[in-house]
Amino acid sequence: MSMIFKFRMLSDESDVFVRDYEVRYDMNLLEFNDFICDDLGYDNSGMTSFFLSDRQWLKLREFTLMDMGDGMGGYDADDSDRPLPMEQVLLGQLVRDNYDRLIWLFDMFGDRAYYLEMIEAKHAEEGVEYPRTLFAHGEPADQYDPEAGGVGEKSIFEEMMDDFGDFGGSDDGYDDEY
Repeated sequence: MSMIFKFRMLSDESDVFVRDYEVRYDMNLLEFNDFICDDLGYDNSGMTSFFLSDRQWLKLREFTLMDMGDGMGGYDADDSDRPLPMEQVLLGQLVRDNYDRLIWLFDMFGDRAYYLEMIEAKHAEEGVEYPRTLFAHGEPADQYDPEAGGVGEKSIFEEMMDDFGDFGGSDDGYDDEY
């Protein structure tokens, strides 16, 4: 029976955007990239990359759509820092434990990304097709226009704070001392 990884995907452009995905551990990053593009309605011919991330969301190793080896010797002798093509890397090679993290960069020029964290590993359910989207809330950021990002949605905090918008804060009878 195959193992399934459950990822939660968040955006720093919208407080209300959340996706939960279940994918097979033996899916390669290119397949995962294509699945995410399809789910978000993005053009998957754009330049995207995955990054392995540490706990502070700092980018570690890069995985690209194409082999970026240029034959010019621009990398270390062991090529340990050379980006690897997505099709050569399986999720199970990168992610092993709950809370391991990936960054999916969808706009290289604007350095815009989504943040993925594995929140569960489990056995595949019989009769269920993977990959699949378990939960979807909020609209994804516009793929090409960072200014169009949040499509007018507010975070729950902002919605609650709107109720206090009329408060002027100038109560003359108010005294800081008891």
